[in-house]
Amino acid sequence: MLKKIFHELRIYSDDELVAEAMKIAFEDGTDAKTSLGLAEDPCSSGAEDCQRMLDVGTSASCEYSNGFSSDTSYNEEKENCNLTKRKGKAKIKAKSKKGRTRKLVDREKDKCIDDSYLAKVEHLAKIREKQEEDKASVKLHSFNRDKENTGALSSGNVETLKYLESSHPVKLKCSMSGKHGPIQYPEVILCVEIYHSKASWKKTQEFLVLGSQCLTELRDKIHCLTDQVMQKADAHDPSGYFLIEGVFCNDTRDPSAIEYSEPILDWLKNCKEEALTKWNYILAGVGKRRKLPVGSKPVSKLPTFMAVNMQSTRFCDLGFRLGTGYVYCHQGDCTHCMVIRDMRLIHPDDVQNRAAYPLLVHQLKKILKKCTVCRIYKATKVTLDDKLAGENPCYFCDNCYYLLHYSEEGNLLYSSFTVYDYLQDYY
Repeated sequence: MLKKIFHELRIYSDDELVAEAMKIAFEDGTDAKTSLGLAEDPCSSGAEDCQRMLDVGTSASCEYSNGFSSDTSYNEEKENCNLTKRKGKAKIKAKSKKGRTRKLVDREKDKCIDDSYLAKVEHLAKIREKQEEDKASVKLHSFNRDKENTGALSSGNVETLKYLESSHPVKLKCSMSGKHGPIQYPEVILCVEIYHSKASWKKTQEFLVLGSQCLTELRDKIHCLTDQVMQKADAHDPSGYFLIEGVFCNDTRDPSAIEYSEPILDWLKNCKEEALTKWNYILAGVGKRRKLPVGSKPVSKLPTFMAVNMQSTRFCDLGFRLGTGYVYCHQGDCTHCMVIRDMRLIHPDDVQNRAAYPLLVHQLKKILKKCTVCRIYKATKVTLDDKLAGENPCYFCDNCYYLLHYSEEGNLLYSSFTVYDYLQDYY
């Protein structure tokens, strides 16, 4: 029963339909010929037998006539020979008539086979048509590009976002941290890239950000190992800023946060000559210990710098240039390069739920460091100057670390080493 249901629900392609129909037709044709016993042509065999009989009769009569000289006997034999010929011709006519009848029967059988073949092809075509109708009826609403429902959030869109969040956590991640709601048109989407703090050539994350979103929404999505290290050390600093076209956007949401831009602005105000010299080096693209290239024209005035609150500043309120590197600073001196790579209007193929943005579209994969002992689990501890370790520094998973350094009662066996929590970083 299950096999029959599965066969009915199977989706046939055009090539499979043709192959199935040809297979059924050939099987029916073979069975029909086998049942009728038409392996050989009966008409041809019957005609050959009659012709052999005539040849035998003729040769016998001729031999007999040569043995007798009388006319009477010769006439009798001639009549017998003619009679034999007539009987042979009558048999040939009967055989040919029977063969024609058999051919007519074969034609009717072939016609019946053709009709059954066409009926089965039509049946398979109806199955294929029904399957296409079923596929169209269960099509996801999120892929139905009706102009009336373009800006509205449907249950199909929400289910699609949940599926993408669960099945593609690296390539496309929707946090759904904000309120669900449709995006108001017209809306601009920015492609923002974040680079590694040490390996500045490696892009760690890429987001799609709405122009109407505040900068704090993007900052909360940026992942950096320094934040985790400072939290482990109970020295986490909630302060930070974006520097975009001379505007310091400070994060002052936390009461304990400080404005990183304040000492920088004071230095620009009190040390104008030193700041102007460094600014010329920055514009020329050379280090502070090298001279300016020949032909370069140093500027005589610093640009205007200002400070604003990050939580009240939207991307559409700022002036920026595509492809230009800007600064994101946090945890005191951990700086990242931020590039606004692209800007475009939103279209129906984009996610229409505002709560999904900033939308993570790229995440640099982690190369996990495995335990030096078991080579199976990822490392969570790192030891220095450990006398029982085979390497220095040596990486351990939780199981191997406690089995090597602690007794069954839970007492530390020796303490002549230094241990740290090991946090995996992007490489």
